[in-house]
Amino acid sequence: MDLPAGTRNFSYAQDMAIFRTKTHWVMLIVLLVVLSTGPLYWGNFWLGVANLIGITIIAATGLNILTGYCGQLSIGHAGFIAVGAYTSAILTNRFELPFLVGLICAGLIAGFVGMLFGMPSLRVKGFYLAISTIAAQFIIIWIINQWADVTGGYNGIVAPIASIGGLQLKSQSSQYFLILIIMVMVIFFAKNLARTRIGRAFVAIRDNDLAAEVMGINLFRYKLLAFFIGCFLAGIAGSLLAHWIGKVSPEHFSMTESILYVGIIIIGGLGSTTGPIFGVIFIRMLQQGISFLSPVLESTFALPAGFTTGIGPMVFGLIIILFLILEPRGISHRWQLFKASYRLWPFSY
Repeated sequence: MDLPAGTRNFSYAQDMAIFRTKTHWVMLIVLLVVLSTGPLYWGNFWLGVANLIGITIIAATGLNILTGYCGQLSIGHAGFIAVGAYTSAILTNRFELPFLVGLICAGLIAGFVGMLFGMPSLRVKGFYLAISTIAAQFIIIWIINQWADVTGGYNGIVAPIASIGGLQLKSQSSQYFLILIIMVMVIFFAKNLARTRIGRAFVAIRDNDLAAEVMGINLFRYKLLAFFIGCFLAGIAGSLLAHWIGKVSPEHFSMTESILYVGIIIIGGLGSTTGPIFGVIFIRMLQQGISFLSPVLESTFALPAGFTTGIGPMVFGLIIILFLILEPRGISHRWQLFKASYRLWPFSY
């Protein structure tokens, strides 16, 4: 971790600690209090937005591990989310298995499907690998549409209400705590993964795969592992999404959604734990702002109904271009500069 001038670590434990100073612990406690008490004053609508943000953070963290840390560009992430969503919905609906079984199986099956489409990564990379992941997106959606007896085809499939130990999570607030707990676990996992031998191997492959291979890193094994972890988290997010919205259909996992996830990690900051968090919050809140302003603009300027429908994609594309030009390292880099400027690393531990 980067430290401001005049601040240093005095032990290996301090260097490896996630929460390093008293300020960090105070900020963590305040954040946890705000998140845990949110359902008391947010209202049903904003709880729904918070649930969507939490699910998206889980999926974006998986893509960040795959692309941001390991450098394997994937533009078919929504397809792997679809695998998790349909796996969980099918197991809990048609086979009446418990929600937790569906959740775990959703992650595992999505992970194995990700490994299958990640096999070309040994021979191809960059643009060519991106094309193979786009093929995964279309193949997965095609299978979902054609396997109608199991998946429901174009009509989709109902995902039963999630329940744990007989407790049904019907309300937005109950689902909020489930999503929040899993999201915190995923962020903690991603933070620690980046500091392990596996994480360092991912970064070495991203920076220079030839040099990494010369150093003894098994490229094929670690690339497949990155695909498994990234798609496993996508499957977990897909399962949560399915039981949150109650019914999934192919339209929820379009190519536009896959591009959205790539944009999220670019805006948030590739290769950082906080990048997906910042990117998701920024994009989801921007979407809410656009959906609120669109009818206002139409009524104010007497525009035809639906005239502002295309504003969202246009603004999203413009923001990505601006970030690539003005802040290519994303919001997380700006956050690091902010912490260094305002001395959020006190000397006292």
